[in-house]
Amino acid sequence: MTKLTHRRLSPHVLNRLIDEAPSDPLALTDDHRRSLTARFRAVVSTEHRRLDAWMVERAGQPYDPFRWSPATARRVVGNAALRRSLNDPSLTRFDAVELEVSDQLLRATAGYARSGSLASWLAHSSPSVVGLVSAEAANWATQLGEAAQELEYPWLVASSDAFYDVARARTTLRGRRDLIVPRGLARVLLRVRAGAPGKSAGPGLRADLTIDALAEPTGLSASRVIGLWPEAGVVLSVDGTMEDLRAGARDLVRTAVAVQRRSLVRAA
Repeated sequence: MTKLTHRRLSPHVLNRLIDEAPSDPLALTDDHRRSLTARFRAVVSTEHRRLDAWMVERAGQPYDPFRWSPATARRVVGNAALRRSLNDPSLTRFDAVELEVSDQLLRATAGYARSGSLASWLAHSSPSVVGLVSAEAANWATQLGEAAQELEYPWLVASSDAFYDVARARTTLRGRRDLIVPRGLARVLLRVRAGAPGKSAGPGLRADLTIDALAEPTGLSASRVIGLWPEAGVVLSVDGTMEDLRAGARDLVRTAVAVQRRSLVRAA
């Protein structure tokens, strides 16, 4: 059974959770990958499906298709801006956000932005919407940066989320990660979410844990995944045990089954 640690969010708690994370990470083998592939291939899909922790938490229930908005763009822009400010300490968080937004717009102007991308959406948005994106992203970068600066360990902003394409199964898995704390061969992942955690937050963290390990070429799992909900002042964590890695894989397959069943019902 998953051991889900629930604490009030504070710098002391975050540092303790990192310090007490298991020091010997586990690894997913080729046999694990083949087994997961076989399970997903058994869940036949006529369309390419994308699964993540949010879908696991919702048990595959349908929700509105993704679309760009200030709320959905703030994390992408905010994380990129935080990386910029780390590389150039002279930049304020807001200056870094403005540079990131400008680069996105320049990408679209130069013709390097594909349709549906953030750069393309920003280029077709009104100045007021672009301004709102900048404000939301600055808040996000500040919130994440303040949490990171309290850490007593070296950390870095994840360059991207974890993505894993399941071979011959028309399935892409996406694992969310915002900060990475390297600890020798091991690493601790920190993920930030808005609002408050629901009852299914634990399975969501397990899914991110499993997807991150699958995306790692060596299969090496994070020793712990920590979820932060700053607005609620709550932190949850899940360890990178083999039991939780397997449970995360099962949750993802169950979500694929739930999505398939609902698509069959709609087709009928």
